[in-house]
Amino acid sequence: MTTLDSPIAAVLGKVTPAKRKKLEETLGLRTVGDLLRHFPRRYLETGTLTKVHDLKIGQLLCVVGEIVECKEHTYKDRRTGRPAYRVEAVLSTDGPQLRMTFFAKNKGTAEWHARRVAVGRRGVFLGRADRFRNDWQLVNPAMTIFGVADPDDGDESIVDQIGGLYPIYPLTKGIETWDISRAVRAARGQVADIPELLPDAVREEYDVLDVLTAYDWIHTPDRRDQVDRAQHRFRFEEALVTQLVLARRRRAFRELGATARTGGDGALQVAFDDRLPFTLTEGQREVGEQIADDLAQPHPMNRLLQGEVGSGKTLVALRAMLRVVDSGGQAALLAPTEVLAQQHHRSIVTMLGDLAQGGTIFGAAEGTRVELLTGSMTKTQRAEPLLRAASGESGIVIGTHALLQEHVQFADLGLVVVDEQHRFGVEQRAALVGKAQVPPHLLVMTATPIPRTVAMTVFGDLEVSTLRELPAGRAPIQTNVVPLAEQPTWIQRVWARVREEVEKGHQVYVVCPRIAGDDAEADQPEVRDVDDEGDPLPTETRSLAAVDDVVEMLASGPLAGLRVARLHGKLPADEKDATMRAFAGHEIDVLVSTTVIEVGVDVANATTMVILDADRFGVSQLHQLRGRVGRGGLPGLCLLVTNVEDPLTPARERLDAVASTTDGFVLSRVDLEQRREGDVLGASQAGRRSSLENLRVLRDEDTIVAAREAAERLLERDPALADSPLLADAVADLERSQQGDFVDKS
Repeated sequence: MTTLDSPIAAVLGKVTPAKRKKLEETLGLRTVGDLLRHFPRRYLETGTLTKVHDLKIGQLLCVVGEIVECKEHTYKDRRTGRPAYRVEAVLSTDGPQLRMTFFAKNKGTAEWHARRVAVGRRGVFLGRADRFRNDWQLVNPAMTIFGVADPDDGDESIVDQIGGLYPIYPLTKGIETWDISRAVRAARGQVADIPELLPDAVREEYDVLDVLTAYDWIHTPDRRDQVDRAQHRFRFEEALVTQLVLARRRRAFRELGATARTGGDGALQVAFDDRLPFTLTEGQREVGEQIADDLAQPHPMNRLLQGEVGSGKTLVALRAMLRVVDSGGQAALLAPTEVLAQQHHRSIVTMLGDLAQGGTIFGAAEGTRVELLTGSMTKTQRAEPLLRAASGESGIVIGTHALLQEHVQFADLGLVVVDEQHRFGVEQRAALVGKAQVPPHLLVMTATPIPRTVAMTVFGDLEVSTLRELPAGRAPIQTNVVPLAEQPTWIQRVWARVREEVEKGHQVYVVCPRIAGDDAEADQPEVRDVDDEGDPLPTETRSLAAVDDVVEMLASGPLAGLRVARLHGKLPADEKDATMRAFAGHEIDVLVSTTVIEVGVDVANATTMVILDADRFGVSQLHQLRGRVGRGGLPGLCLLVTNVEDPLTPARERLDAVASTTDGFVLSRVDLEQRREGDVLGASQAGRRSSLENLRVLRDEDTIVAAREAAERLLERDPALADSPLLADAVADLERSQQGDFVDKS
C-alpha cells in the first residue's frame, strides 16, 4: 500500500531515470509526502478551453498548442539607436496558427524567451486575439509548458485533465508542470489515508479545513475560493508548528536562571548621562527603561532593538552596558566586521572620555576599561586586553569573531550585545553566550528590522523595542536616481557635484559593488531579480564598477587634484583602520569603497554619497549606505547611478522606491515584497533553505497571530502535547532540524 512515506518512484509511472533524479535531488521530492507537499505556486484560470475557429479581435483565448516555429531577430531601437531583440514564435492549435512576439532589450533576455518557446514545446497558452498583417496574434500570452509531445500520451489526456484552474508548480530545468501534475494525480489515487495533524478542536475554533479536502483543493481546484481555503489550512499548520516550537523555547528560556543586573549605585551610568551634550529622545528613554527592567529580572533578557538608521541604537546599548558594569558585571559587543568594531570602539571611548580609562591615573573614579579584540591583532597586541577581560578589570569588550575564540574569557559576562545580528550564525552567537558562568542577558540590534528580522518580530521569542525618532540635528537626505541609459552625460554632472561638495569643505563616499574586475566583496550578496513566477530574470553581463578601477579613473580624471582613497574588506586591517581614521580626520576628500562602510561608520563631515551600479544592491542595503551621510547637521545627498534601461524592471523600481522616501520602515516592506523568503530570512548566509515553505511574513500576519494564540492555548492545557501526538511529532521534528535553530535565532 502506498503511503506518504513511500518513495516517489511508486507514483512516477513512465518517468525517465533522468527526470526521477531531478525530482528527487534537485526538487527534493523523495517521498510521496514530499510530492503532495509540493504545492502549485499559482493557477492558470482556463475556464473552458477555446476552440480556435471563429476568432474575434480582443477575444480571450485559452488553448492547448505546440510551437512549430521560433526565430530570433535583431533590430535597431529607434528611440535609443541601440540594438534590440525580439523573438517570434508560431503556435499550432486546432484552428488557425497564432503568432506570438516577445521583445527584449538584451541578447540574454531574447535567448531566455527563445528557450521557453522552442520548436516542439507544447502547453496551455492564455492571451487575447489580435490581427497583424493578416496573421492572427496571441497578445501577451501566459503559458504553462508541457514539454515535447509524448506519442504515448495523446492530446485528449492532456485536455481532459485541465479544469477551471490549472496548477503551475515550482520546477527545475528538464521538469515541466505536466510531469508534477501527472505524478500528483497518481499519488492522490493511491494514498488511501492521510493522517490529520491538527486537533479537531483547533480546526473548529480557527475554521481550518481538514487535511484530505485541503490536498484535493490545493492540487485540483475548480474555484478560487477552494484554493484560498486549502492554502489557509497549510499556512496555519506551518505557523502553528513554528509557534509551538517558539512558545516552548520562550517558556524554557524564562526558566533559566540569570543574575539580576539592577545597576547598583548607578555611578557610572549617571556620570555618563550627566556628560551627554544632548538630551535623550523620548524613544531612547522609553527603550532604556524597558531594557533596565529586563536586566533587573532573575531570568535572561532576550530583546531585539530595531531602529531607523541614525536613531541612536548604539547609545541605548551603551547605557545598558554601563548599567551591567555598575552591577559588577561585564558586557561584550559583537560586530560583524573589523571596520565596524573599530568604529564602535572609537565612538564609545570618545563618548565615555575619562570614564573609559578606569584604573589609570587619567581615569575617573567611577570609570571602567573598554577593550577592542579583532582577528588581525597580533598575539602581543591581544595579551593585555585578554588579561583585563579575564580579570574583570575591563567592563566592556568590543570585537569581531575574535571574541568567540576559546582563549577569550570573562570574569562575569552579564550582557551580550550583537550588532547587525543577521550577519552572525546560530553557533557564533551561542559561542559568545556560552562564555558566561550563568546565562547572560542578550540584546540584538539591527537597522533593518524587515526583512531580515521580521521572522523574529512576528514569529520569534524576542521582546521587541523600536526606535523611530531621529535625534535632533540629523539633516534631511535628498536621493536621486541617475539613469545613464537614458542620460549618459549625467555622469559628468555627478563628478562635478562631488567636486563642488569637496570645495565647500565637505567629504564624499563613492560606493562600488566590486573590488577589482569580478572580485566582489565577500559579504556582498548578489541581488537576483525574479519574474512573477519566481524564476530568475537574466542579468546583464556588463562589467560592474570596481573600487580599484574607479579610484584610478577619478584621481586621473574628473577628480584630479582631490585626495581620493580606497577602502574594502580585503585590505590589511591596519590599512583599513588608518584609512578610516584619515577620512574621519578630513585627510581624505573622497573615499571609494565597497559596502564595508554600510553600517556603523560615522563621519559628520561626509555629506554626499555616489552609489555606482546601484541596481545591484538591495533596498535595505541602499538605505543603510545612504545613512552614512547627513550625520553632522549638514544636508545630505545620495546619487543612485544605474545603467538599467527599462524603468519597469524590479531593479529600477528598487531605486525609485529608495529615492521616494527616507523612511526605513516603509522601505523594509518594499524590500520584503520584492525579495524571496529564503533571502528574507537570511537562508543564503546560513547556508540552508528557508524554514518557511507556505508562509509569507507580511501576507500571512493574521494567520501567524492566530497560530501564536492557538499555540499558547494548547500549551496551557497540554504542555507536552500528549493529547496531540502527531502534532507533537511535527514540533519535535522542527526542533531537531537545522530550520528549528534557524527560526529560533535568525
